[in-house]
Amino acid sequence: MSAVEISAQDVKALRERTGAGMMDCKKALTEAAGDVEKAIEVLRVKQGKKIQDLGERAATEGTVQAYVHAGAKVGVLLEVDCNTDFVAKNEDFVGFARDVAMQIAATPTVRYVSRDDVPEKARAAEVRVYEQEAADKPENVRERIVSGKLDAWLATVVLLEQEMHNPKFDGKTVKQLRDELTATTGENVVIRRFVRFAIGQ
Repeated sequence: MSAVEISAQDVKALRERTGAGMMDCKKALTEAAGDVEKAIEVLRVKQGKKIQDLGERAATEGTVQAYVHAGAKVGVLLEVDCNTDFVAKNEDFVGFARDVAMQIAATPTVRYVSRDDVPEKARAAEVRVYEQEAADKPENVRERIVSGKLDAWLATVVLLEQEMHNPKFDGKTVKQLRDELTATTGENVVIRRFVRFAIGQ
């Protein structure tokens, strides 16, 4: 199986089983020729204890956290799921959900949990704009310019790619914190959905 034949759904499924990053999952699947079990082995060899096979365990427990910013002009509701009620009540798990809710409140551009959630129509519209902006550049660099601008845009609208505003996290992204929590709890930590309310929007 070539890298082209590895679907975004396959990558997402492996990420949810292991807690590994999207690109790491894609590379592992490519190296394993699409074999999920071999890909998990590849990830474990390369990343050691950070990777755990969470199997097909569904994230059916979790927490819903609310955050209302001072002045009551912005509010967030967020659902974060895990595998067991025990972890759902864990202080670190609940704290993670609260921190992410505050991140969403402070980031008006964020709209989607992951890149996979970005509608193709929205992505294509951005690409068209960037292609027009790069039209006067040499042909051999246009694709790279468009790709770079698209990545920059995705970083503003995708929650998992957001750098946490709170300085205590040393510039880590939401995804990095989620992956760390997955590793320490041994459970499948999934940011399921969120909604951000702002007065007048």
